[in-house]
Amino acid sequence: MSSHAKAVILLSGGLDSATCLAIARAQEFMPYALSFAYGQRHARELEAARKVAAAMGVAEHKIAQIDLRLFGGSALTDDIDVPKSASVEEMASGIPITYVPARNTIFLSFALAWAEVLGANDIFIGVNAVDYSGYPDCRPEFIRAYERMANLATAGATQGAAHLTIHTPLIDLTKAQIIREGLRLGVDYGLTFSCYDPTPVGSACGACDSCLLRAKGFREAGAEDCALSSVRI
Repeated sequence: MSSHAKAVILLSGGLDSATCLAIARAQEFMPYALSFAYGQRHARELEAARKVAAAMGVAEHKIAQIDLRLFGGSALTDDIDVPKSASVEEMASGIPITYVPARNTIFLSFALAWAEVLGANDIFIGVNAVDYSGYPDCRPEFIRAYERMANLATAGATQGAAHLTIHTPLIDLTKAQIIREGLRLGVDYGLTFSCYDPTPVGSACGACDSCLLRAKGFREAGAEDCALSSVRI
């Protein structure tokens, strides 16, 4: 990788994607951040994404407008209650109702299209296969398969002029390890937001899967999360 090569970074506004962006910058990529207004329950995470992108000096930040409410099927895009638990141990096993069908497949397709226009050969996504909520599109085998497909789908790759790499620097890290790495790289986690079901005033609920995993991560990292002080741990 040459210094300051372009890379598209999927940026949700949560702590994982913010850490992923910081890692891309540390590796001397020129980051182009891509977020999605996909019909999610709230705009709070997009506000966080804007703040993170501005604070971390991305070359450009785009917010793609799509509407997955058309299909529903998830507590994040449909009239379905977000599950709440008292602890990580009480979280339901299996694929939770907060899984948005094909979301990462769709997001990576947009990232692939923008990367091709930019002449970028690198995409970063903050998926995690350790402290995650059972989502099938966060698994290493999914990413490997998508990368193979992507290199059959773009003009540069099929002409032998480029090879696209999908980077998943968090894939084998615990949430605590992710947080420690982000703090080492200077990530301001106070700008990030992870809650699936924020209160009417926009604060974290403290009991959804995402809140609980985040709180557990900060506790195990021995760090304070000023953005999520109300979560129950």
